[in-house]
Formats: sequence, C-alpha cells, structure tokens
Amino acid sequence: MDVPVTLDDIRAAARRIDGHVLRTPLRFSPWLSERSGGEVFLKLEMLQPTFSFKLRGAFNALLALVEKHGASVPPVVTASAGNHGRAMAHAAQVVGVALTVYVPETAPRAKLDAIRASGASMTTCRNYDEAEISAKRHAARGHATFVSPYSHPDVIAGAGTIALEILSDQPQVDEVIAPIGGGGLISGIAIAAKHSGARCEIRGVEVEASCPFTRGLAAGGIVPIDVGETIADGLSGNLDPQTVTFDIVRSTVDRIDVVTESGLAQAIAGLAREERLIAEAAGAAAIAAVLEHGTSGRVALIVSGANIDLEKLKSFI
Repeated sequence: MDVPVTLDDIRAAARRIDGHVLRTPLRFSPWLSERSGGEVFLKLEMLQPTFSFKLRGAFNALLALVEKHGASVPPVVTASAGNHGRAMAHAAQVVGVALTVYVPETAPRAKLDAIRASGASMTTCRNYDEAEISAKRHAARGHATFVSPYSHPDVIAGAGTIALEILSDQPQVDEVIAPIGGGGLISGIAIAAKHSGARCEIRGVEVEASCPFTRGLAAGGIVPIDVGETIADGLSGNLDPQTVTFDIVRSTVDRIDVVTESGLAQAIAGLAREERLIAEAAGAAAIAAVLEHGTSGRVALIVSGANIDLEKLKSFI
C-alpha cells in the first residue's frame, strides 16, 4: 500500500505546529490501572486550546497551505461533526484564512457556538454525511480548498504527533488505544508508532451505533452502514468512499473494539469521578474500551476531546 503520510511528514508536522498546540501530559491513572491490572496512562488531548486533538491537524493543514501559497492562501472549506470545525475555525482565525464549515444540525452547542465565535462561515446540515457531501460540492465549484477532517495527509500527520509525544514520555508502552471516527487520529498514531520502531500494538475503538471500519474490514472494503443514534457524535457517520484512512487502518491497526452507549456513559462518569476530568463521549471511548474489554501491560489511552454540553455532562454524572 502507498501510504500518503510518512514518519518524516509527522516529524515535520511536530515542528510546524510547535507553539500553536499544547504538548499534552501523559498522566498515570490509578483508577484504570487497578481496574485493568495494567499500567494505564491518559494522554490528555482535551486540554488543547479548543479542547480536542483536532487542533493538531487543523494547524498543520493550514500552516502547510500558507507555506505553499504565501499571503494568497485560497479560502478553505471543511465538514465536521464539531471538533474539527472548531479547531479549523480557531486555526483559520490565527493564520488569517477564510473558512467555511459544514456541520450537522445535531452537533453540540458547545462546538457550534465556538465555530461561530471564531468568525468562520457555518452551514448546518441534516447529519454528518450530508455535511461532508455539501462541503466537497462547495470545493468542487472551484472557490475553496477542501480539507477533510480525517482523509487529508496534513490532518493525519498532525494527529500523528500525539504518538511522538507518547513514545517520548513512555518509550516502552505496550499498547496505544484511540477512538476511531473517520480514522485520521488512529492512522497518524499508527504510522508514527509502526515506522519509528516502537513495538506497541495500536488498538482502535468504534461505537455500536456507527462502526464503518469494523463492518468494512469484515466485508473486505468500505461499505455503507446505517448510522444509529449515539452520544458519541464525533464518532458517527459513514466513511468517504475515497478515504485514505481505510487502507492505513487495515494495514497498521492491530485490533478494533466496539463499545456500547452505556460503556461510554460509564467512562464519562468515571473520568469525572475518579480523575476529575471532563470528556465528551467520543473523547472517552478509549476508557470505555478498557472498562468493557480490558487491557494489560503499559497502556496509553487517548482522551481525545471535552466539548460536551454541560446539561448532558450533568446527566451522565
């Protein structure tokens, strides 16, 4: 397979976004270590300025466009379940790039309000699948560059910088567990880990209501799925049939777990109760995987985002 992202790309991304994103802590979790019998660490990506890992890919993609075009960067359009749009809006405001974001109308207000506040143009759609189609049509009219929230080399490379930090802090980590929506996060992590010589396994997490990778891998290729209701809005939706992430995941990810809605709710509540951390459902998916499927050895879990409406957070707690 011709992988569109290399370890050198990820290292270049780390240099490019330095100073724009936080080098997040990798914190030991006594709670999950005791529950699992392993040695569990939490990679706290929800501490980023926009409260999710998506800021890494957003800054890397936009700064790469600035390097290519200079002051004449064309307008950018993207689709997002919320976190990518919020990150892109923040980065676009800093970099000075015009941005349009297509989002599902059901996205949490915390994400939609932040996109508006950053000055990006925003169009709401019926669901994420419609938002992605609309954004690509917008770009096809020739007036903007489409930056996929997951199937874009610079977005994937930006996400991969997380693995560089984990391996720097814990070189002997046995397993890294990350949520899978469109696959950009776990693709970047897997490429960085596998090509840097690390011996850790890469484990992904999907939700029962939306598991296109689990279904597609079983079928031998991307297949359309019926997307059910889930509290993990960031992990919901069909895959772009042209996404580069499917083949990356197929060749580099060792295992994918599927977690339940109740498992996600327990993970959110457990993080708040035991760790004093706020996470949205997608951000807590790796914790849900450990609670429902277990783990062993030295393990790093990606807590990927915290953009949850407060009323919903209160209901889980």
